[in-house]
Amino acid sequence: MKKILFSMVFLMTYVSSVACDVCKKQQPKVLQGIAHGAGPESQWDYVIVWGTVAITVITLFFAIKWLVKPGEKEENHIKRMFLTFE
Repeated sequence: MKKILFSMVFLMTYVSSVACDVCKKQQPKVLQGIAHGAGPESQWDYVIVWGTVAITVITLFFAIKWLVKPGEKEENHIKRMFLTFE
């Protein structure tokens, strides 16, 4: 069941990420084949997208960093309540 579910999710993700022929012709060379719809209308569209990518990557980095090594060492920290649940 897990293999079927994973295959369906992978297939839907792949199909939705590949642009159709009409969209390929409307996109600039950098985005051809990976983006749907009309191309960017101005250079500000690129600034907005790359700004969003940067914020997402920074957020992901800190989320993983603090998940792996949180750094709280106090005995009365709230996480101790969940770690020592009895």
